[in-house]
Amino acid sequence: MSFTLAIVGRPNVGKSTLFNRLVGRKLALVDDTPGVTRDLREGEARLGDLRFTVIDSAGLEEAGDDSLQGRMRRLTERAVEMADICLFVIDARAGVTPADQVFAGILRKKNAHVILAANKAEGRAAEGGVIDAYGLGLGEPLRLSAEHGEGMDELYHMLRPLAADFAARAAADTPEVDVDITDEDAPEPRVPTRDKPLQIAVIGRPNAGKSTLINKILGQERLLTGPEAGITRDAISVHADYLGTPMRIFDTAGMRRKARISDKLEKMSVSDGLRAVRFAEVVVVLLDVDTPFEQQDLRIADFAESEGRAVVVAANKWDLEDEKTEKLKMLREAFERLLPQLRGAPLVTVSARTGKGLDRLHAAILKAHDVWNRRVATARLNQWLAAMTAAHPPPAPGGRRIKLRYMTQVRMRPPAFVVMCNHADKLPESYARYLVNGLRADFDMPGTPIRLTFRDQGDKNPFRNPKFHTPSRLRKHVGNPVRK
Repeated sequence: MSFTLAIVGRPNVGKSTLFNRLVGRKLALVDDTPGVTRDLREGEARLGDLRFTVIDSAGLEEAGDDSLQGRMRRLTERAVEMADICLFVIDARAGVTPADQVFAGILRKKNAHVILAANKAEGRAAEGGVIDAYGLGLGEPLRLSAEHGEGMDELYHMLRPLAADFAARAAADTPEVDVDITDEDAPEPRVPTRDKPLQIAVIGRPNAGKSTLINKILGQERLLTGPEAGITRDAISVHADYLGTPMRIFDTAGMRRKARISDKLEKMSVSDGLRAVRFAEVVVVLLDVDTPFEQQDLRIADFAESEGRAVVVAANKWDLEDEKTEKLKMLREAFERLLPQLRGAPLVTVSARTGKGLDRLHAAILKAHDVWNRRVATARLNQWLAAMTAAHPPPAPGGRRIKLRYMTQVRMRPPAFVVMCNHADKLPESYARYLVNGLRADFDMPGTPIRLTFRDQGDKNPFRNPKFHTPSRLRKHVGNPVRK
């Protein structure tokens, strides 16, 4: 998905009908009653060769912030800020209303790319409304009929040049992950530059000190902080020269357990934070040293590992800890026990308030990034595989011997390996863990996600198939008639 399109406008102007047409399914409830849509709904839209994310929003209404309509308006304004392009829909038959004029002014301030669409424009009854739409100061209105599919070609031609710009931006911002490699031509580990900085996401539970930590790295009060939990709403990215290393750091909203999240805005903030993880190369999981490794901390770390990102665990508020030696011992023991999939990942202690430990955090980030880029030659891998299978042969389920014939690294960022074998579906998970732990220990790859795949080569025994080999004792009888 190259860009995000938010459909906004007054209630009952046809936003959900247009949303359903773009996604090709009736995902959004449609009715003549105004105000049916209350939450934001995302879908994957297709328009010609364009693929993008479309957001259906609640109708914009002038109301107090504490009312239901006011909360719906705030949610829609949040979608406007997040979206790359806004499609502002008016009802061509009703004409431009005072509310349309108010919201057009809001959109001019909040989003650089606004497309004005006059919906329900089929027929002569809509001519007056289309002409009035010019007065909103948002350019020439696009005539649409979401119900009948009219105007989709014109919308495509308006989105096409914008999509090219956003595709270039996405290519520049998206980290290089799952990079294919061969023995002959393997890319070198990427060196961060000012044009292509190392991308870091700082994630954790609310009030763990994420914004305070980033402010200390920047050396200025760039992000809003305070004692209240949940101040940060957006996944905000800032550029920093962190001890000489160019970095782009994402500050994310605190992530609570899903069952505790009732506010729609908080749900969007958490979703925004998860997207930031996908844009990162290294993820810093920030813990509160008073309550480390709670269930949500484990889920967050596991999510970063499942996305294939390098992970650094940092325990914050270390300056408030009295029994530092005992606490550090407890943290390391809990880390190895509760997050075995990240065994060996860096665990550092920091104080975001005083700045103590920031040098250790910097070194841990660079180490994790280096391991994430690790590459092992095929010859070394197969020597290692022979030694591992000799020390601990694979099991023989049902009397069938499993042979691990060949191993090679196929990707990096994170490291991914393929083992060619027979009966791949019979190999237990415990043996895969044995090999992964061996890779970590013997090739200095602690903590990084490792992808290990077993690929079945089938049975290569030529004696099993007479097409390839006929035993000598039977050759003289082949083709001879049976004597009676």
